[in-house]
Amino acid sequence: KLKKQNKRQKRMSVEVHDNSKEVSEAIKSALLKGLETCGLVAEGYAKKLAPVDTGNLRNSITHEVDDGEPSAYIGTNVEYAPYQELGTIHMKAQPFLKPAVADHANEYRKIIEKELKNG
Repeated sequence: KLKKQNKRQKRMSVEVHDNSKEVSEAIKSALLKGLETCGLVAEGYAKKLAPVDTGNLRNSITHEVDDGEPSAYIGTNVEYAPYQELGTIHMKAQPFLKPAVADHANEYRKIIEKELKNG
């Protein structure tokens, strides 16, 4: 004999939580942390490359992270820095900012990737 089984409908409830804001904030935080590290590293390379007479140029090199962009900037406020970086008709260029960034692009990419993976 076959008995008819009484089939009951099972109810399932699903709750959806929107965590996109928290995830977005965590990504931005990790990115900014990575940019801060990149800025420090680039600043160090620029200081090593900067021509030194009095040390004023080297000591003036700093970095800043702009969280609105987000991006990291390295530079100096010394008025003769552009002449050192780019040269003049009387003086050969002694670049220190551009190579500090361009020559280490893979390193900066790895720093950002590490922070995004672990942050």
